[in-house]
Amino acid sequence: MGTVLDDKKLKALVKESVREAVNAEFTKLGAFLSPYISKEEQKDIEKRYGRPSRSTATVYRFRA
Repeated sequence: MGTVLDDKKLKALVKESVREAVNAEFTKLGAFLSPYISKEEQKDIEKRYGRPSRSTATVYRFRA
């Protein structure tokens, strides 16, 4: 019975570690795929639409 708990803990640990690694890689990929915006272009965007707000959005995560 003790090995079943150890197996479950190990599986949960591996699952969380893989989730963190995949999340880090997707973050890098997103940064890599973001288009480059020059300073002049950014100033034009801010002039037309205003500065972006610093408020944060609420994120809901569902685990299956």
